[in-house]
Amino acid sequence: MTDLIRSTAAELAAKVASREVSATEVAQAHLDRIGEVDGAVHAFLHVDTEGALAAAKRVDDDIAAGKPVGPLAGVPLALKDVFTTEGVPTTCGSAMLATWKPPYDATVTRRLKEAGIVILGKTNMDEFAMGSSTENSAFGPTRNPWDLDRIPGGSGGGSSASLAAFEAPLAIGTDTGGSIRQPGSVTGTVGVKPTYGGVSRYGLVAFSSSLDQGGPCARTVLDAALLHEVIAGYDPMDSTSIDAPVPPVVAAAREGANGDLSGVTVGVVTQFSGEGYQAGVLRSFEAAVAQLKQLGAEVVEISCPSFDYALPAYYLIAPSEASSNLARFDAMRYGARHGDDDTRSAEEVMAITRDQCFGAEVKRRIMIGTYALSSGYYDAYYGSAQKVRTLITRDFQQAFEKVDVLVSPTTPTTAFKIGERADDPIAMYKADLCTIPANLAGTPAMSVPSGLSDEDGLPVGLQIMAPALQDHRMYRVAAAYEAARGSVLAGVPELAVAR
Repeated sequence: MTDLIRSTAAELAAKVASREVSATEVAQAHLDRIGEVDGAVHAFLHVDTEGALAAAKRVDDDIAAGKPVGPLAGVPLALKDVFTTEGVPTTCGSAMLATWKPPYDATVTRRLKEAGIVILGKTNMDEFAMGSSTENSAFGPTRNPWDLDRIPGGSGGGSSASLAAFEAPLAIGTDTGGSIRQPGSVTGTVGVKPTYGGVSRYGLVAFSSSLDQGGPCARTVLDAALLHEVIAGYDPMDSTSIDAPVPPVVAAAREGANGDLSGVTVGVVTQFSGEGYQAGVLRSFEAAVAQLKQLGAEVVEISCPSFDYALPAYYLIAPSEASSNLARFDAMRYGARHGDDDTRSAEEVMAITRDQCFGAEVKRRIMIGTYALSSGYYDAYYGSAQKVRTLITRDFQQAFEKVDVLVSPTTPTTAFKIGERADDPIAMYKADLCTIPANLAGTPAMSVPSGLSDEDGLPVGLQIMAPALQDHRMYRVAAAYEAARGSVLAGVPELAVAR
């Protein structure tokens, strides 16, 4: 069992395809692992034991019959609980959807199933993906396997924690302002936000429609690339889906693994350093940049001055879109219903239901967004934020005229303690300081582990950003860096959760 849960997704797929081990055995090993450690980690909201074993058996039957299977067939995966899954609870971490079982699959869910990937269950998250710590879930926080007193990042902390705890070799997250990359950074795993529109949003319960993007989470760059190619591609069910070939991310990851970055120019974003950044994070980043130089990359400094305004712009745009998207959960059309005793008006039932079922952070963002969109304030707030968004996009465009990729720390600090920032929303929001610009511009970005902080021994992430539809560039750089540095998770004899 230990060999199976420690194997990479690529290794597991090869073993299953060659019949060295069955998909059923692989699934059962991971289900057993979840049973052993998830009581402490709380990465999962729902474990679909029956569905996972049935999916694994189908893969085994196809292989026995000589049918062709996908490159990740038989590999288990943890799915963020924001993607609809037919007949399986999809809560978005909210009491509003606590009992909902969707009648259809999201496009991402469907593509996973068609590829023979075994979905183990649905992972915990900040309510409606609003948060940076997975403390905002209506079902309790997820804990970081490196230190159970610390957060695993957010909003997709359940997905990242499942990887770090060896409960699953693959996971799916969503990234609206860093919700894949920031959890990847603080758990020592790989997290990728593809180009906006590169992965279908059909069936992804919306937080901020112009920013939300599903993406792969894994323990290695190659595994993330293999998963990326499974879920990406045009979908006519999503009006924002890009009708273009999927970037050759797997080929780029394999090429990068040879460790040669000759001819690649890397830009270091000067705005992402200084006050507010943990010293150990900056030292890890500097060491990572030095490693890229040793691999043959040319490194230059790049200034993107509009990035300084990304955080306030994001916290006007995203809440504005959230206030609109979450209006549908009104106790009449969608979601739970409370206070309906035939004596109250529809408006009273709506108010009672939304008060009882939405958490504090969701309420905060709905109020911010509603105010920003209100008459007399729209131009001053939402309109101005969209102008900043345009300036950030221009900064990216100008930077990529000079360099192939941009790099920065993924997040300013390592994982903070649960409850430490609960009463300070601004401090919480700053966890996404480095990740938000890529969401506003729609460009791809990823976090790859860059070692452990010399201050607290916790994981640190290196963020790599590329131009739109050039996702493969960042995979090549990430794979080369990973090959030179080695795995963060390998060589650590004991973490908070026994391995």
